Amino acid sequence: MKSGLRFEDLVSRCADGAFDDGVRIDSVLEPLGGPGASVKPAVYEGGVYQQDRRWADPAGDNPEPVIVIDNVPSQANRLEEAIRSQRSVIGVPEMVLDLSDLDLPSHLPREVSSWHFPHRVADAYLRDSQIDGVDFLKTNIGRDVFAATPWSAGALVAWFPGAVLYGFWQSHLGKKRANTKHARAWVSEILGWSPATGDTRVKGLKGDPLNLNTDEVVTSNPDNRVDWEIGKVGKEGAKADKLSEMGHGQVPFMRDSDAPAAAVSFARLTQRATVSFAQLRRVSLGDGYSAEADAAARALLVALGLHAHVLAFGRGFALRSGAELRVLSSRAVWLGAAGDEERDLGDAETTGALLRSAREHAASAGVPLDGWGQEPLRLTPKDNLRKAIKATWSSMPENDAGL
Repeated sequence: MKSGLRFEDLVSRCADGAFDDGVRIDSVLEPLGGPGASVKPAVYEGGVYQQDRRWADPAGDNPEPVIVIDNVPSQANRLEEAIRSQRSVIGVPEMVLDLSDLDLPSHLPREVSSWHFPHRVADAYLRDSQIDGVDFLKTNIGRDVFAATPWSAGALVAWFPGAVLYGFWQSHLGKKRANTKHARAWVSEILGWSPATGDTRVKGLKGDPLNLNTDEVVTSNPDNRVDWEIGKVGKEGAKADKLSEMGHGQVPFMRDSDAPAAAVSFARLTQRATVSFAQLRRVSLGDGYSAEADAAARALLVALGLHAHVLAFGRGFALRSGAELRVLSSRAVWLGAAGDEERDLGDAETTGALLRSAREHAASAGVPLDGWGQEPLRLTPKDNLRKAIKATWSSMPENDAGL
C-alpha cells in the first residue's frame, strides 16, 4: 500500500542539508468524447499550435511529435486561479486592486486579485497602486515586498507565496532599480502525443436566416458598431465597412488563412507536474530567520502547490472550448536521495489537511505569515493608472451595460 505525503517529510526533505529532489506527478488524460476524440490545443499568433518532438521512452528509436495543449505559463495561471477560488478556505494572502469607483464597461472586472496579476509580485498593477492614499512602494509592506529576493523572501511568503512557487521577474521598475529574477519551482504541462495532424482548420459557413446582402455603402465606427449606417456616409469617425462586419449575411471560410485552427485527435494525452526541492532550497526568508523557519517555509510552499494541483486537475477540467479532459490515472512519485518511491497524493481533502499542518508548523517555526488568514488587502489605482484606464475606455458609449 502506498504511503501518503506527510508534512514532516516535506519539512525534513526541504532542509538545507537534505538531498531529496522533489515530487513528480504523471497523469493520463482522456477527452470527454472518449479515446481519440479531438481536443483543442492552445492557439498562438498566426493561428498555430506549439509543436514539438519529445521522447516518450528515451530507449526508443525516435522522439514522437507532440502538440503542447497547455503550456507551463498557462498551467501556472490555472493553478493560481484554483488557489484564488478557494482563498477563503485555504487562508492564503491576497491583495485586491479596487476599481469599483471607475466608470468601466460591463465586461471588465471591478477588481483585480493579486492571484491574477500577470507578473505576480513584479506586476505593474501593484507598482501603480496605493494603500489608503499612500503609494504602495512607499508603504512598509510595499518596500518589503519589492525589496524581496529568493534569499530574503520573507515578505513574499507572507504576501505573495505564488510568486515563490511559480516564479517572477521584476522588470518594471527601470534599469537602475531592482531586477530580481526567481525561477519557478513548480512546472506543469499537458501534451498531446502523436497528433493525427498538425495543421487542420475549421471549415464552415456563418449562416444567416435572411441571407442579408447588399451592394449599398455600409459605414460604421469600428470602435462602436451599434449605430452603423447603410446607403449613406455615417457619423464622425465612420469608415467604409462590410455588412459581414456588422454580423449580418452568410460568411464562408474560403481560405485556410481565414479559418480558425481546429481541434486535433491524439494517440494519448498526458500531464506532468514537478516541484523542485533544489529550487526551493535556494529560497531563504532572510536575516534573522532560522534554518528551521526556512525549511518550514519551503514545506508550506510545496504543500500549497500540491493542493493547488489537486484543486485544479484532480477531477475533470476544462481548459477552453473543445478541451474538456478527465483524469484516467495519476501517479505521484517522491524523488528521493535513496531512491524513488510512489506516494498517494490523495484528494483535495487530503492535500488541504497537509497544507493546514504545514501552515501550523510554519507559524510555530516563526515563518512570517502576515497576510495568511486575513481579509484581502485593498488597493486603489494611483492617478497615473487611473488616467490610463480612463484614456483607454473614455470613448465607450454611455450606459454601455444597457445596450
